[in-house]
Amino acid sequence: MKEEKNNLEEKETLIEEEPTVEDNQNDADKTDDTDKSESTDSADPLEVAKAEIEQLKTQILYKTAEFDNYRKRTLKEKAELILNGGEKTVSAILPVIDDMERAMENGEKTDDPQVLREGMELIYHKFMKALESLGVKKIDTENADFDTDLHEAVAMVPGMGDDKKGKVIDCLQAGYQLNDKVIRHAKVAVGQ
Repeated sequence: MKEEKNNLEEKETLIEEEPTVEDNQNDADKTDDTDKSESTDSADPLEVAKAEIEQLKTQILYKTAEFDNYRKRTLKEKAELILNGGEKTVSAILPVIDDMERAMENGEKTDDPQVLREGMELIYHKFMKALESLGVKKIDTENADFDTDLHEAVAMVPGMGDDKKGKVIDCLQAGYQLNDKVIRHAKVAVGQ
C-alpha cells in the first residue's frame, strides 16, 4: 500500500509539473508573438532606414548632377557674354559708320566745304546719341569746379583772379562716363 501511495504521489507530482495542452498552446503563441514583435521591431526599422538611405543617395546624385549642369550652363553664358558683350555697342555704331561712308562718297562729288561740314556735324550728333543710348555721356567741364574724380589737371593757369581759382578754365580733351563710372577723365586747365 505504501508503494501504491508513493506511486500515486509521484504521478500527481508529474502531472502537476507536466504542462497541459492548453498551456503548451499559450506558450507557443507567446513565443510566436515575441518572435514576430522582435522581427518586426528589428527588421522593419532596419529596412526602413536602408530604404531611406538609398532614397537620400539618389537625391544627392540628382542634386549634384543638377548643380553641375547649372554651373556648366552659367560658365557657357558668361563666356558668350564676354565674346558677344559688345554686340549692342556695335549695333548702335553701325548706322553711324554707314552715314560716314555715304558722306565720303558724296564728298567726292561736291567741292563745297560747307556741305561736308554739315554732313560731319550730322554724323557727330548721331554718334553722340548712339553713345548716350548706351549710357555714355560727356563730362561737363564748362564753368565747373575742379573735381579730381572727373577731371585731370594738365595745366595750372595763374593770375585768373579769385573767382576762377579752383575752376576749370579750358578743356583740352573731353572726358566720358559710362553709367556714372568715369571711363576717361577730362584733361583740363585749372585756374590758380
